[in-house]
Amino acid sequence: MKTMKKKNEPQINYLDLIPEHSPELEWSRDLKNRVIIKVENRGWFHTIAQKLFNKPRYTKVHLDVNGSFIWPQIDGKKTVADIAALVHEEFGEKAEPLYPRIIRYFQIMESYYFIKFVNRSEK
Repeated sequence: MKTMKKKNEPQINYLDLIPEHSPELEWSRDLKNRVIIKVENRGWFHTIAQKLFNKPRYTKVHLDVNGSFIWPQIDGKKTVADIAALVHEEFGEKAEPLYPRIIRYFQIMESYYFIKFVNRSEK
């Protein structure tokens, strides 16, 4: 069953938003030039798991080719539309359907707190 959006709920135009990296994250590239994001596992549950079960303090998230191209473009100045144009220039038809894919990418990155939008009005 689909949930219906409220009529008064404003629509977000992701193409106008300006993303920036979360300042807590570190990232690097592997031998294949793909981006690896290093995420610290914090909180009491993770602390216990690290001590009792030898779980790692950091998790490494490996991005695919498209994500590895997009990640360094996120500079706190370019809009999602600007980045989408660069993706289209780099990958051409392989990036299609461009806008739904890039918007979904940014939604996922925001949901994991890897990025935030500097010009998004919070409620």
